[in-house]
Amino acid sequence: MNKSIFEGVCTAMTTPFTANGIDFDALGRQIEFQIAGGVDALCILGTTGEAPTVTEEEYVKVAEFSFEKIAGRAKFILGSGSNCTAKAVKTGVLAQKLGADGLLVVTPYYNKCTQKGLVKYYKDVCESVDIPVLCYNVPARTGVNILPETMAEIAEIKNIGGIKEACGNMEQICETARLINGKTSLYSGDDNLNLAMLAIGAKGLISVVSNVVPKEVCDIYSAFKAGETEKAAALQEKMLPLIDVMFCEVNPIPVKKAVSLMNLAGGTVRGPLTELEEEHTVKMIKIMKEYGIKTVE
Repeated sequence: MNKSIFEGVCTAMTTPFTANGIDFDALGRQIEFQIAGGVDALCILGTTGEAPTVTEEEYVKVAEFSFEKIAGRAKFILGSGSNCTAKAVKTGVLAQKLGADGLLVVTPYYNKCTQKGLVKYYKDVCESVDIPVLCYNVPARTGVNILPETMAEIAEIKNIGGIKEACGNMEQICETARLINGKTSLYSGDDNLNLAMLAIGAKGLISVVSNVVPKEVCDIYSAFKAGETEKAAALQEKMLPLIDVMFCEVNPIPVKKAVSLMNLAGGTVRGPLTELEEEHTVKMIKIMKEYGIKTVE
């Protein structure tokens, strides 16, 4: 059985902050913008959502608000994972109670585990919940890499719903895709590689740039799935400068500035993140305008 949480496009959502907490009005606008753009799923409080900087109380409030606002119009995925298994389990159980359709569980970080430890970690999280669990492999941030053979073993766990691959190594990703084929699903976690990932069988795209252009990312996915590969390639090529500028500094600094420039939400980030540098802001405005995105300056 090839297990999947969703097929299509999932936006890794930013979390709009004010100086005093969460900007729920802005969060509501962002969710409506995404659904109007045709996305199939929303990932709330992942890396792009600055989950490490929110309190447990804020986590609950954002999750409850998002669940009610989404109202079944898209899959509701909550970010989870920790460098402490007990904390990852606790957050996963809480997310299930809050109505999540699935969990995005990042690998442990800092106190790095072995490949054997990764299998045990995901097994422990999966056994604590009944909803699908999506592994998140992003070694540039965590220092831990889910190797293909390890993911093949993890894929045997009954409620593993796939892997969000953001390791950046297509040779490794191709081997992972081969080994998990028919067991669980592969998802792109790198906007630059979206088309390449679809070409090797990815079920969907978990996108940062879709915070800004949800419809256009959905158009790439739809064109590819319809067999219009030249159209999909042209759309991806046009989007590449926009994707690049969304990662000119550490995510989500640039994308939060972009949604602010679109008047969707404020661009406030929480420490240790800092506001986008002025030179990058100028470049971002230029590229957004060239792509056809209206900005307020």
